[in-house]
Amino acid sequence: MTDDNDLFGVTPPPPAAEPERPARSRETAPASSYTAADIEVLEGLEPVRRRPGMYVGGTDANALHHLFAEVIDNSMDEAIGGHANRIEVHLGEDGYVTVTDNGRGIPVDAHPKRPHLSALEVIMTTLHAGGKFDSKAYETSGGLHGVGVSVVNALTDDLIVEVALDQTLYRQTYSRGKPTSQLENMGRVNNRRGTTIRFHPDAQIFGNSARFSPDRLFRMTRAKAYLFGGVEIRWSCDESLATDDVPAKAVFHFPGGLRDFIERRIEGKTRILDDVFSGKVGKPGGHGSVEWAISWYIGDSFTSSYCNTVPTPDGGTHEAGLRTALLRGLKNYAEMTGNKRASVITSEDVLGHCGSMLSVFVREPEFVGQTKDKLASGEATRIVDNAIRDAFDHWLTASPNQANKLLEWTIERAEDRLRRRKEKEIDRKSATRKLRLPGKLADCSQSAAQGAELFIVEGDSAGGSAKQARDRASQAVLPLRGKVLNVAGASRDKLAANQQIADLIQALGCGTRDKYREDDLRYDKIIIMTDADVDGAHIASLLMTFFYQELPALIEGGHLYLALPPLYRLSQGAKTAYAMDDAHRLKLMEEEFTGRGKVEVTRFKGLGEMPHAHLKETTMNPKSRTLLQVRVVSDRTETSDTVDRLMGNKPEARFEFISEKAAFVTDVDV
Repeated sequence: MTDDNDLFGVTPPPPAAEPERPARSRETAPASSYTAADIEVLEGLEPVRRRPGMYVGGTDANALHHLFAEVIDNSMDEAIGGHANRIEVHLGEDGYVTVTDNGRGIPVDAHPKRPHLSALEVIMTTLHAGGKFDSKAYETSGGLHGVGVSVVNALTDDLIVEVALDQTLYRQTYSRGKPTSQLENMGRVNNRRGTTIRFHPDAQIFGNSARFSPDRLFRMTRAKAYLFGGVEIRWSCDESLATDDVPAKAVFHFPGGLRDFIERRIEGKTRILDDVFSGKVGKPGGHGSVEWAISWYIGDSFTSSYCNTVPTPDGGTHEAGLRTALLRGLKNYAEMTGNKRASVITSEDVLGHCGSMLSVFVREPEFVGQTKDKLASGEATRIVDNAIRDAFDHWLTASPNQANKLLEWTIERAEDRLRRRKEKEIDRKSATRKLRLPGKLADCSQSAAQGAELFIVEGDSAGGSAKQARDRASQAVLPLRGKVLNVAGASRDKLAANQQIADLIQALGCGTRDKYREDDLRYDKIIIMTDADVDGAHIASLLMTFFYQELPALIEGGHLYLALPPLYRLSQGAKTAYAMDDAHRLKLMEEEFTGRGKVEVTRFKGLGEMPHAHLKETTMNPKSRTLLQVRVVSDRTETSDTVDRLMGNKPEARFEFISEKAAFVTDVDV
């Protein structure tokens, strides 16, 4: 079972279909046997095509654009190594992407271990074959010829490689990981060197509608130029793809590197400090080199980090080094100036309102997964910490005015954080005392909102079962008695006088409408848990209407969920399964319970009738439950009109809707 899935337009993805295996004779190979015939050997790049998610993270838009990242990373490695100073990127209307560099060119001579193949073909068709594993050809690298480009080759239906080497042009074509031509000598060329790769994503992997986003490719290309001031990157796309944000042609060259990026990113923001803390340590692109740029300002914070020009959106060990260096540096300055109030600050207080860019180069980096979203190299923490801490110490002592301003501002953030935490603890205790009534809030024991869950259930019976099934440390239960108020058709006075609504608002602790305060929300997840029948669906609709009208920001923050309790329990001997509805029950009976013996079917009349062990296993345990996340995926005005139409005080609007949808309703027994 999945943990949390989207509702209102997003459904849990079906399980990936397993490849069909040839049927075997029952006489020669019983179903329970396990023989050598069951051992499947995947040749060449077939493992990549069979399981693309292991190499590029899936088959969605992120995975599609990961192909481009792998190719341009190889060209960037040539530039960082001092072998190229120009990269060209072109996106065509036909869906092809072309990346060209003026580097050394991929070798085309015969490979010593496979003399019947060129080195180019070995690199393009073999995993873990390349020139970046022993640090001889490249001191540092982001892409790996033997992994990245061969994976790209496996997942494209057409790929053309051209290599200009020793004033001779070579060309070879591929499709789905296999060569479709021999390595061809195209003749002599002058004033050209390097590698050109032109490729088209395979519709069998990414779908017929998969297309590269011009805006996304444009931003990815520009970001690479910021990361290495010694390279010029030329962007182009067909005129039909150009927009106001994506020009048909552009040239990127940023000698100032990350500092230039920060200055552009925070333009127009109110700065805490006028100066940008930036610097570079080590040989550009060499092992152990670090570049950073940090600016403190009023607004949402961000940290963008890179390792060997590869973006690491999930952070990693290099970001840990950045946090450690800034926190220790600021605390050391406070100690030197006798400011004892700085003892309470944390790295989050220092980085809470700043924009930070970090780029590190290390030899043979270790990432979490092939998609390289998170750096795991332990030495990166030490490298970044040592590089930035000394520079930060000098930067602070060189300008006491800005250092004192930054220190005081950070201490204020820390004190405000501690004050809000204390107020939240007081509010939690106060709410618990006020709601200590039979059938009311059974709060969780932890004080932090992060990880805490509130289950909203109907009635004392369901509440009693849920209280026994919950994890007391992190799960709270609030039973609501009677019919929930339909807030869409209620006056403000009626809403204010409703005790159930008042209890719910008080338990949440975050206020409503324009008084909503995200930081005061006492639970990370608000889970509506109702019976798996029509009445339960009605109550859930009423509660969702309440949240949509009174706490829309709570939904936008991703805090509202629907639990999915089963309607049936099926058992046959030691085998047990749960069915969500009648259709699911019939499907399980046909597909899962086909053996001998009677199948016992138990229909749960409601959550209160369900044993708490079953409720915990199917609906409340995060490891085995399924939640649907409530989201607003359409236009706000359109959604509001729909809610008013279906839940408002105009019955004729509901009648019109029922009449429109009557064709989709089947006969039922009543």
